[in-house]
Amino acid sequence: MRLRSSVFASSCLLVQALGVALFLRGFFPVPVRSVPRREARADPPAEPAPPGPGMVSNWTKIPPPLFKKIVIVLIDALRDDFVFGFKGKQFMPYTTQVVEKGTSYSFIAEAKPPTVTMPRVKALMTGSIPGFIDVVVNLNSPALLDDNLIWQAKTAGKRIIFYGDDTWVKLFPKHFVEYDGTTSFFVSDFTEVDDNVTRHLDRVLKREDWDLLILHYLGLDHIGHMTGPNSPLVGPKLREMDNILKKIHISLLSKEEASLPNLLVVCGDHGMSETGSHGGSSEGEVHTPLLFISSAFEKRSVPLAQPEHVQQTDLASTLAIGLGLPISRNSVGNLILPVVAGKTMREQLRFVHLNGFQLSRLLQENTPAYEKDPGYEHFKIAEKSHGNWIKLYLEGNNSEILLNLGKKVLKQYLEALKTLSSSLSKQVAQYDMYSMMVGTVIIMEVLLLLLLSVPKALSKRAEFEVPLSSPLFSLLFYLMCLMLCAVHVIVCTSAESLCYFCSMSWLTAVGVMMLISALMCGILSAVAKIFENSRLPPKNPIVSSSNWSEIDVLILAGTIGHVLSLGASSFIEEEHQTWYFLINTLCLVLCQELCRNNFLLKECEPQHSTNVRRNSDSTGETSESKNIDIPTASNSKLGKATSSSEFIKGSDKWISLATPWIILTCCRLLRSLNQTGVQWAHRPDFGHWLTSSDHKSELSFLAAVSLLMIFFLVQRRCSLVSKIAMALGLLGVYSYRAAIGNVIFPWQHGGKDISKGITEARFVYVFVLGIVFTGTKDLLKSQVISADSSMKSTGLWEVYSGLVLLAALLFRPHNLPVLVFCLLIQTMMTKYIWIPLKFDAAQITIMHYWFGQAFFYFQGNSNGIASVDISAGFVGLDSYVELPAIFLTAFATYAGPFLWAIHLLCCLSSEVSRAITITASSKLWHEKSCADLSVFSASIQRGRGSAATKSRNSAAVGHGCFCYALMRSIPIAIYVVLVTGLRYHLFIWSVFSPKLLYEGVHVFITAAVCLFFTAMDQNHSYKVQD
Repeated sequence: MRLRSSVFASSCLLVQALGVALFLRGFFPVPVRSVPRREARADPPAEPAPPGPGMVSNWTKIPPPLFKKIVIVLIDALRDDFVFGFKGKQFMPYTTQVVEKGTSYSFIAEAKPPTVTMPRVKALMTGSIPGFIDVVVNLNSPALLDDNLIWQAKTAGKRIIFYGDDTWVKLFPKHFVEYDGTTSFFVSDFTEVDDNVTRHLDRVLKREDWDLLILHYLGLDHIGHMTGPNSPLVGPKLREMDNILKKIHISLLSKEEASLPNLLVVCGDHGMSETGSHGGSSEGEVHTPLLFISSAFEKRSVPLAQPEHVQQTDLASTLAIGLGLPISRNSVGNLILPVVAGKTMREQLRFVHLNGFQLSRLLQENTPAYEKDPGYEHFKIAEKSHGNWIKLYLEGNNSEILLNLGKKVLKQYLEALKTLSSSLSKQVAQYDMYSMMVGTVIIMEVLLLLLLSVPKALSKRAEFEVPLSSPLFSLLFYLMCLMLCAVHVIVCTSAESLCYFCSMSWLTAVGVMMLISALMCGILSAVAKIFENSRLPPKNPIVSSSNWSEIDVLILAGTIGHVLSLGASSFIEEEHQTWYFLINTLCLVLCQELCRNNFLLKECEPQHSTNVRRNSDSTGETSESKNIDIPTASNSKLGKATSSSEFIKGSDKWISLATPWIILTCCRLLRSLNQTGVQWAHRPDFGHWLTSSDHKSELSFLAAVSLLMIFFLVQRRCSLVSKIAMALGLLGVYSYRAAIGNVIFPWQHGGKDISKGITEARFVYVFVLGIVFTGTKDLLKSQVISADSSMKSTGLWEVYSGLVLLAALLFRPHNLPVLVFCLLIQTMMTKYIWIPLKFDAAQITIMHYWFGQAFFYFQGNSNGIASVDISAGFVGLDSYVELPAIFLTAFATYAGPFLWAIHLLCCLSSEVSRAITITASSKLWHEKSCADLSVFSASIQRGRGSAATKSRNSAAVGHGCFCYALMRSIPIAIYVVLVTGLRYHLFIWSVFSPKLLYEGVHVFITAAVCLFFTAMDQNHSYKVQD
């Protein structure tokens, strides 16, 4: 079976995407410590038995509730400095007064990554640490089946009311007696999403038919996503929250009875980074305020110096004690002791004993050697001391000895709780190793198959014979299938924990085993063929096959160096530095190549021209007689220089020499636009300066100039209709940004109301779809009606222009220069480097890939979840629609690599069109000039060169698709092996796991790009003359 290189590469990448999905499912499993709810309300333990005969404690029940009503106010993305810092004093005066002088306890709660809403809500209500994969399912939260505070309260007959983020309604369906949910993903809504919560307050606070009220405010988080933490909108929003807290606190105080006080809890689910996003592990994202306000607490005599740090998971245990409920079975949190410090010593010891018993039981369920755990040993010691204290207490001893012993036991319990919680936090989830190994095997097999196929896939034909019959019907194939199926049965029947791959149907599992066997047989067949060919004598000993240029050495060294750097956490955090270094080095090597072609080799061109021609003749004759793919002298360094000197003349020569330095200058400017990574992300950059409210005029001018530059750089190859649509679309982009308040029109005054810009954004979408539709129509004509390569090239440029317009709409205004420099570098590289220097498709593809990776980071992206700009997913939407939001967010995030990939396809398709044009003109010139013998001889030589050029250029798209797939397969294959080996690394969840998600999504996007390459690679009707 003969396959084109593009078809083979796309098929391999799709199979590899399957392996990546299976590996991700195994690496990010559902947490394994979930206890069925029917077991969660077991009888609580009694107090430790006092030593001695006949003495029994009479306290076997759960302690009664400490508070009558509890109100939880969760302010999304509330950073600790918004309350305890300067902004808190300025914009939240009432809260600051209560914190510093009121009856309250203040803490800084530390959230574990990923710092996104749904996992944080789980942590707050269950006390457990959710799996990292929750960052993916955050968009569509399933019902929470684990034991949690909300379920315990409902089961105990507590009446719960909720208003706010509908994530709670999805996690806890049918748990609230009254609720009103609002979507959390429509980030351009700053006011209505909070007004929808506040409008219920007056009515609910007057009622007595509830025990727990939960309010989740989203406006602050949306402001952060759109404008950042230093936005002028943050202050008024904090003042609004302060007034709400004041209203609730005063209402709770006015309705308190003598029996039980009420409690107001103020917290945040996560913070926000300096750019306004969240999801990572920076200090601004993980530190949130946690306030307990109640008349039951003593009034603070001195102002609060520095709040104590606690874990966010501690809230679930503390609220369970406060409501008189059992602590959630999966909780790893500790009781926050100051909240119960006003109770008697016996009550305090009872509370911490319940917490310690729950943690020790959880440790027993998940650790075989739990008795040797230091936390368990400390708990048993504290429990024994507690029994001695109970004995003294029941004997009626009220001396100071009893008090001191009680304090000692309390201290022992707190140390045990801390150690137990630390041990359990390190065992958040166990890896599904079987699914990970199956996924890794598929990924590595695909990589080996691609590497072994390089010689044939990059040949002049760009196609090769895939021997399917011999591997698929060989004895080895059936033996491997039987062996793998036997292993699957053994693993799935003996596994103690649930394995995702084992949960698949047997038909699916057998299909995967057959796929693995087929890939292995294909690899062995390819290796055998290579060994067989190596034994044959060389068919063309004249031509050297090892002709490596500096570009080739740099490409190989850069690829290997980048892959090896993925094993270090610091290199992953600062990966942008690797790509900046590689493209800077590439520019210097290109500068050297241009200088050699224009100056050094030009002097020796005459004396070598005869040798070059003779070598070309002999090579061509040998190639024709032996029917093999051999690079001619024009592919060599000297031949390339000789042919390229004809194209670089006059002023173009000096522009070509200046191009690498212009690109270096552009890259340096882009680096100063957005600080990314971890180490230097906090430093101010030009982007921060532009987005500050004091420089809106400068930002507006830069955005207008950038949009004009985008039009002039893109419209060159567009039709007249598309040029008009592009101009109107870019005008709509500026109007959209002006409507939402990012930029201003010259005639606009500062008092203009800020809107959502939905009409303006949809206006742009119309032109995007129109331009893409025009290009798609030309592509269909060229593919179906007439094989017109020029029409196909025009259609591709139209599609590319539409995508550029979409990127301009989704990019924030200060990032528009990134798009300008992207287009400028693409234009200059194509005109002054790739075409004159006659780089082949493989080299051009790898350069595109490198620049695409660099522009991913030039946009301000990093390998942390917090740098994802989710506000791009809601441009032009008046409500949350899942598929468009996901597509727009993914496109905005990967716009750099995606635009460079589509430009690569346009560039290679233009090469095909150029090759056909050159061949047709050469044939016509040959027919007119055969009368003269010398001219006839020259025509033969030129026709032979044109044929070689045509065969090479006609296969350019196939070569590009194959190289692009290979460049994506190498890092993901090596990285899954590295991550598997480093799965117990200290930074596995904060550094390596987010990078794994980025790599996985990039594989899926590359697979889609390669499918587009394959659809466009229809020029396979050419024949290479044998």
